Amino acid sequence: MDGLDIRTAAGVLRLTLDRPDRLNAMTAAMSDGLAAELEGAATRDDVRVVLLAGAGGAFSSGADVSGPDAHEGFDVTSLDRANRIIRAVTGLDKPVVAAVDGVAAGVGCSTALACDLVVASPRASFLLAFARIGLMPDGGATATVAASVGRARAMRMALLGEALGARAAYDAGLVSHLTGEHDFTATVEGLLVKLAAGPPLSYAATKKAVNAATLAHLHDALERERTGQTILLRTADVAEGMRAFGEKRPPVFRGE
Repeated sequence: MDGLDIRTAAGVLRLTLDRPDRLNAMTAAMSDGLAAELEGAATRDDVRVVLLAGAGGAFSSGADVSGPDAHEGFDVTSLDRANRIIRAVTGLDKPVVAAVDGVAAGVGCSTALACDLVVASPRASFLLAFARIGLMPDGGATATVAASVGRARAMRMALLGEALGARAAYDAGLVSHLTGEHDFTATVEGLLVKLAAGPPLSYAATKKAVNAATLAHLHDALERERTGQTILLRTADVAEGMRAFGEKRPPVFRGE
């Protein structure tokens, strides 16, 4: 599939976002394909664990907002695609591991942080960049980030668009594993082997219980994000934000 590399072996479904020239920015087709693979994994006997990764030194820079009129290509269907991915990740009764080597921004960040385990290399960074273009966090980030790092740090990331580097993300509890420069791949592979050989019924029950305790309001958050983002997508500020992003200049927001 264009932009998504799909491989299965030894109980591991490997889903790699594969647009390295665009920092793995997600297209509609990539989003649909990713969600479909995650949903299908639920009934596959040959899949015990799922890996989400990015090619070429990035996880994902988020939705593709390139082009002079990028705002015209975004509507409620963009939100529905993001929400479908997050529901598929959190609803899957098998462990989902995110391997983050490089930037995870926007919906790419939301997707990584919805996973059960997040392994960060020293090059990893986590960025809720939505406010930079006049939008609000989506992909469940208003719930998952706050559940991991608390309200104060979540607000800082969301309102100021500050990136968290790998060490800061690990210290804040945003990711489960931080590796050294040379053991990122070995750490990821070791986790996959362990999870693929582990007790699937135990994992399913554990994931369901932990998510129920910490993400009980995820559905409500997704719906709030969908409503808020849909309104924001109609504003002049978002059109300005996306144009400024494409033109590599600071945006001028007017509250319109």
